[in-house]
Order: sequence, then C-alpha cells, then structure tokens
Amino acid sequence: MDLKLSVHIPQLIDQLGGLNIAESLQLLSSKFPGQVTFSTSFSIEDQVITHDILANKIPVSIFTLDTGRLFAETYFVWTSTNEKYDTHITAYYPDRNLLEDYLNQKGPNAFYESVDNRKECCFIRKVEPLKRALKGQAIWVTGLRAEHSPERKNHAILEWDEGNQVVKYNPLLHWTTEDVREYINEHNIPYNILHDKGFVSIGCAPCTRAIKPGEDFRAGRWWWEDSSKKECGLHVSH
Repeated sequence: MDLKLSVHIPQLIDQLGGLNIAESLQLLSSKFPGQVTFSTSFSIEDQVITHDILANKIPVSIFTLDTGRLFAETYFVWTSTNEKYDTHITAYYPDRNLLEDYLNQKGPNAFYESVDNRKECCFIRKVEPLKRALKGQAIWVTGLRAEHSPERKNHAILEWDEGNQVVKYNPLLHWTTEDVREYINEHNIPYNILHDKGFVSIGCAPCTRAIKPGEDFRAGRWWWEDSSKKECGLHVSH
C-alpha cells in the first residue's frame, strides 16, 4: 500500500461523513488537486456522478473505457452528455497489439467459449486501459453499487485498490435503483434508454442482455457463465 495515501483513508472516512456526493468530491479534489478521476460507463448510476461533477464544475477528470463493442445507445448517451454539459469526456481504448493478437489467435467471439477467454477479453478491453487511465491518480471515483452483485457487497464506500494503487471512492455503493432513478428524473440527466428495456448492468453488446422478471441483477451480464464468476476484473475487493 502507498503509505502517503494509506494515512489519509481513516481521516477521509470521517470527513466524508454527512456530505453529499458533490460536497465529497469537492473535498477530495481540494485535498488531491489534479489527482481525482471518475470512470464512467454511461450507466444510469454513473450519470448521477457525472452530473454532480459537471453541473457543479468540480475539478474531477472524467474518462470512459471504449471497448470497441459498446451498444449504439451507449454512444448516444456519451454524445448527449458532452452536449448537455459542454464537455469532452476522455476515452481510453484497448492496446492495439494485444487486441489484434487475441482476435487473430482466438477469433472475435472466443469469449463465449471459456471463462478464461472471456476474462482475457475483459482484461484487454477494460482492465489494461483502466490501469493507463489511473496512472498518477490518487482517488478513483466509481459508480459501483452493492445491489449489482453479491461480490460488490464486500466493498466499502472508501477503500484501497491494491491492483491499481489508488484510493477508491464508491459514493453510490448503498443507493438503490429507486434512489438513482429519482435523482436522474429530478435533474433531467441523460441516461441510456436500455435501462427502460430491462437492461440493468450495461457493458459490451455481445455480453449484455435484458434481465427477466425475478432474475438477479447480474443475470444480464455473461449470462452463459456460472453466476459466481461474473466480474470483469475492474472491481476486485481486497
């Protein structure tokens, strides 16, 4: 653990108590100027945080991971967000050599064939670009919610991310879907219309489907796999 960052965690937990998201982000950006960044997938929860950052002009950078296989609706939300808030969200893309080697050796749909292939695809398209995006940052802000999977219930609102060597801030961890929807409607925030069609967690198009009534939240991601393996490697609890 980075000792300079580790000493801040207990203090920050105390200082963030009672603050709303915008106030919390303002506090973090003042303590770590130029070293607080937010990763958005343009999901409905990520749009809440994006709104708070941009509407309040908080100096937190925003980036997204463009895997190259996103839904058309996701790109529409990206464009609508740039236009509404007069901004340009930074994109990180897969390493060309890694992706070309994977596709040439295994084919474009190899992720369906095994968990290992799928995780390798996720690593190339998301995990490796994330590491580049987080390099030099102190605080990584996410839209992670505990409701999305059993594994995510193990996370804390503020925690150390060993893999990326940053403090991870999950301000929406304990928000419900109803909380998120209410906030989106109240502030007229652009959101992905796939959320209105049964899609809960929206990732790459080949790996995401709408969930059926009564299904678990994570059932729509990598539906051909055992439910215990459904993480891409971005959010690993330590």
